[in-house]
Amino acid sequence: MIGISRDTLKSHARFRERHGLTFPLLSDPDHSFHEACGAWGEKKACGKTTMGVLRTTLVVGPDGRVERVYPKVRARGHAERVLQDLKGAG
Repeated sequence: MIGISRDTLKSHARFRERHGLTFPLLSDPDHSFHEACGAWGEKKACGKTTMGVLRTTLVVGPDGRVERVYPKVRARGHAERVLQDLKGAG
């Protein structure tokens, strides 16, 4: 598992420590990776449209190919859904 966001590496270090995460968090400050995988685009909040990160999960297989994309996900329940899908694929 790897997490990628626009936050700085310093911010990631604090986040990992605060939440006890053991996987790497990568920084994409210019959002080039986010754009390449379709995780950057228009979003609405409080009636205002802005450009930003669209929460997305990519499942990458052992051969490095993207096996599944979960676009525009909501955090609540998402990890459990992905785990169930992966167990079903195994």
